[in-house]
Amino acid sequence: MARAYRLGIDIGGTFTDVVLLGDDGSVRTKKVLSTPDDYARGVVGGAVSLLAECDVAPADVAGVVHASTVASNTILEGLGARTALITTEGFRDVLEMRRLRIPVLYDIQYEGARPLVPRRLRYEVPERLGPRGEIWRELDEARVSEVAQAIAKTGVEAVAIALMHAYANDTHERRVEEIVRAIVGQGVYITRSSEILPEIREYERTSTAVVNAYVGPAITRYIASLAAQLRGTGITAPLEVIQSAGGTLTPEIAARKPAHLVESGPAAGVMACAYLGRLTGRPQLISLDMGGTTAKAAIVEDGQPVRTSEYEVGAGINLSSKLVKGGGHPIKLPFIDVSEIGAGGGSIVSVDPLGTVSVGPVSAGSMPGPVCYDLGGLDPTLTDALLALGYLNETQLGDGAITLNPSASREALDRVVAAPLSRSVEEAAHGILQLAVATMTRAVKAVTTYRGRDPRDFTLCAFGGNGPLTGVEIARALQIRRVLIPPAPGVFSALGLLFSDTEHETVRTLMLRGAEVTPHALESSFAAIEAEATASLVSTDGATVTVARYADVRYAGQAYELPVRVAAGTVDIDRLTADFVAEHIRTYGHGSADDPIDVVSVRALARIARTTSRRYDPVAAIRALPPLETVRWAYFGPGVGHIETPVCNRAGLLGGERRGPLLIDEIDSTCVVPPGCVARLDAYGNIEVEIDG
Repeated sequence: MARAYRLGIDIGGTFTDVVLLGDDGSVRTKKVLSTPDDYARGVVGGAVSLLAECDVAPADVAGVVHASTVASNTILEGLGARTALITTEGFRDVLEMRRLRIPVLYDIQYEGARPLVPRRLRYEVPERLGPRGEIWRELDEARVSEVAQAIAKTGVEAVAIALMHAYANDTHERRVEEIVRAIVGQGVYITRSSEILPEIREYERTSTAVVNAYVGPAITRYIASLAAQLRGTGITAPLEVIQSAGGTLTPEIAARKPAHLVESGPAAGVMACAYLGRLTGRPQLISLDMGGTTAKAAIVEDGQPVRTSEYEVGAGINLSSKLVKGGGHPIKLPFIDVSEIGAGGGSIVSVDPLGTVSVGPVSAGSMPGPVCYDLGGLDPTLTDALLALGYLNETQLGDGAITLNPSASREALDRVVAAPLSRSVEEAAHGILQLAVATMTRAVKAVTTYRGRDPRDFTLCAFGGNGPLTGVEIARALQIRRVLIPPAPGVFSALGLLFSDTEHETVRTLMLRGAEVTPHALESSFAAIEAEATASLVSTDGATVTVARYADVRYAGQAYELPVRVAAGTVDIDRLTADFVAEHIRTYGHGSADDPIDVVSVRALARIARTTSRRYDPVAAIRALPPLETVRWAYFGPGVGHIETPVCNRAGLLGGERRGPLLIDEIDSTCVVPPGCVARLDAYGNIEVEIDG
């Protein structure tokens, strides 16, 4: 029998989500608690359990796509490899000198993230290349051998090599790698900056190489362990790992370039949102993925996720803002432009001595979790507040696999918040919800308002376990009129894995200025990097490899550039200039068609489109749902109060639209439709909530 199923597996801070997609469009899901002590255990356990429930043999799985948080968590928790850095003589301290930018403008005592490589493990070697790759000083190989011998005595697990101007000529870096590898042995993970990021800007290139080396051993071990455990269950299908830009990588490339996986998980949800937008004819979407630990926001324009190559990780936050820099470790690689903040269902609620209430960023995670899980948690969380408001069904989560304890939630909320502030539990819970909404609104603004986009021009697509619970309130705060809740919203990110294409990007720095920007110069460079990008992808099912071209363009004299899409064929310089001016106006609010431009780098994005398991048909499953019509008391704020609220499942909307208040219970979430709003099903089974003015 032909293998007809694909598995998508997404690890979150609280839950691990598993989705099984058949070639007939059927979708089956499973949500299990994450296992931070060994993430692979939760991944494999969830997959095996779902296959057994669906009566699908492991051998019938044709592919496994995985989103991993291992790289990001390794950095955020400071648990990476003991790493050494080899750099050009005179550039030992580039990681500490940085760009002299801090995210807190007037705090002169601000301390950013400490370098991932301490100074005692940073080594210099005599050599020097010019910006065009010309050799100004030959590599001192004897000194490299001395450095390698010193590194071998330190017991490091990884080595990053970042020499000046190696993007233009990697001869010296390659030779350093050869010497070091011969002395330290194959057991040490080695990264060259010219392999991971062949671009200008020595600080960003050095930092990216260091991050890659720092997480390399952990990622290599994790992927090898996961692949072995999957094989042990009989799942022998190819394993793919989603990267931060939204496409997938083979395990071999992921192990060699693990810095590409730092935002692996959030990218999956945005890819699912983009697919849903194209499917339903909604090309302008705001993706809001709110789980148990964090909330992630991104935008989809014209059916495609917005991408960036500026990202920082560490110092307690991951972000890609041109305005807020210097707090973390730069990674100058392709990323979906995601704003991620510590606001989720597990966000702990606290009150300081002055009576100020805070929600997050500290999370209760999966262990002990919210108080209502009855797993030992003592601090109230946002989930406890939502349960106290009546929004959550205490027996619905995981189809009854997790039973919530409302009495425990109310006691904790009363003890920590309500009694100290002389409020009722419902008033305190509603205030906690509004604080969480304000925090998540900032995440949405970070990818819309702060990027020159008006959120009112978009539809908010809310998913994750807590997205449907809070989506309408967030949309109201931003004056967005429509909210879209996809089927199986709690595991929607895992579903997005199965709609991601296999991708590989190649970049080359050109530094073409003014009159040097010619069609011939650009076309010859594009031809070279397109061949390299295409060679990195191997199609196993005869699918065509397509290539998209981009140029990083700036005005002469500017310090930073913007990516501009370049059409295939002969490069039209006038068109390139016009497209750059349009992007500059959209990003910064102004632009000039008369000022000269520079082309700093060119990029080629090779892609193999997913040709199997593209069908997605959840409507049949909705029609098969048993009818659910009941009521639950819920609190909708001081203006409405505590009211008896109708409760249904998604099938309850098959008969037509319904006006709020309404609670739509599902296995993995609840959609809250406040009074005055209208909910309906579209042709693809999505809940569309129209918000009152």
